[in-house]
Amino acid sequence: MELKILLPHKVFAEIKNVDNILVETSEGSFGFLPQRLDCVAVLVPGILTYQTDKLHYLAVDEGLLVKTGEKVMVSVRNAVGGVELGKLADTIKNEFNKADENSEKVQHMVSKLESGFLSRLKKFQQL
Repeated sequence: MELKILLPHKVFAEIKNVDNILVETSEGSFGFLPQRLDCVAVLVPGILTYQTDKLHYLAVDEGLLVKTGEKVMVSVRNAVGGVELGKLADTIKNEFNKADENSEKVQHMVSKLESGFLSRLKKFQQL
């Protein structure tokens, strides 16, 4: 099978010669083999496992999986991979901490913009 993992802003991975895929869905865990019928599955945050010559693990956020023939497309909000299963939890925590820091910075900038806009609007109304 061919596995393609899409994020909102880029293609995360394109993997060929995948023997099987295991995902977490809203209905439970599902395995996909090349002969499985075409389908669509709603993914929940969890571990996506696929096997080529060895097992690979990815942490994925919620999204969709679409299987058509030999092609499997996974579209998720976020994905983290490239590490061993035991280290995946630490990697995810670090990613979430970075996301939280970025979110705080954005919120701080928005509040500055809002206060600047309101002060200019107040000055404009006084004219």
